[in-house]
Amino acid sequence: MPVRPDLVECWVFRMRADGRPEFLLIQRADDRIFPGIWQPVTGGLQPAEAAPAGALREVLEETGLRAPAIEAFYDLDQVGSFYDETLEAIVTSVIFAVRVGPDAEPTLSSEHVDHAWVDGDEAVARSVWPPYRESLRLIGQLTTDPAMARWFELDSGGRRVARPPR
Repeated sequence: MPVRPDLVECWVFRMRADGRPEFLLIQRADDRIFPGIWQPVTGGLQPAEAAPAGALREVLEETGLRAPAIEAFYDLDQVGSFYDETLEAIVTSVIFAVRVGPDAEPTLSSEHVDHAWVDGDEAVARSVWPPYRESLRLIGQLTTDPAMARWFELDSGGRRVARPPR
């Protein structure tokens, strides 16, 4: 039986003039769980919502970014899991990324109090959770290796671009 994820995470990044990625980190509001933490876009899936659709919805809700600002959408082929003591359960998340245009700027939801565009080293330094580092490393690889990136790219409907039609 398939396991349905509880959450989606979506890294938002843009390319700097020097060809290196710049990551959007958003800081959680004081009235939220883990107040003050810097993180990617993160949120719960709605009933019967496909994970890719949930990732794009969360990006829109938390940052206001949507097409045409979104230039590319990736399934990082990563799943995170962690223990949630309030639920007494293991919670899972599916991890995505979107590349936005170089001038894209977020409009934050009330869930967050600040944002920062940072390079990969600073994103790692601000990342509390170890799996974040692996996602950042992979996104860095995808930005320098288009042949590899094509295997991770999704269309706006959440289907892998490199997968042949059925």
